[in-house]
Amino acid sequence: MQRILVVEDSATMRSLIVSTLEDLDDLVKVDEAESGFEALRLLPRDDYDLIVTDINMPDINGLELVSFVRRDPKHAGARLLIVSTEGSDRDREKGLELGADAYLVKPFDPGELARIATELLASGSESPGSSD
Repeated sequence: MQRILVVEDSATMRSLIVSTLEDLDDLVKVDEAESGFEALRLLPRDDYDLIVTDINMPDINGLELVSFVRRDPKHAGARLLIVSTEGSDRDREKGLELGADAYLVKPFDPGELARIATELLASGSESPGSSD
């Protein structure tokens, strides 16, 4: 069973992302966090194969979360996908520099999210930070 954590403060967007990811496969379990702080409480409880995070959140932002995950040996194998309204080249480069494996700009096509998530889950045995 592959584990995914979705970190998104917008309930509507979180629901869209979760439903898209749950449709990938019967062997996928998706957990939800409505803030970066809640994600930090959930991370020690499970080993996640994929973490999908927004950048703009009210407490701990997605870039801080990506940085934390990349520094924590327990989550060394986790793939990281940023899904954000921040779509500039500078924002994308910053996210990837901090250790995200992919970056998707909102609004997005759910099919594109599913494609990227599938690729990241399939590449989970590779080293984190490798380019896709």
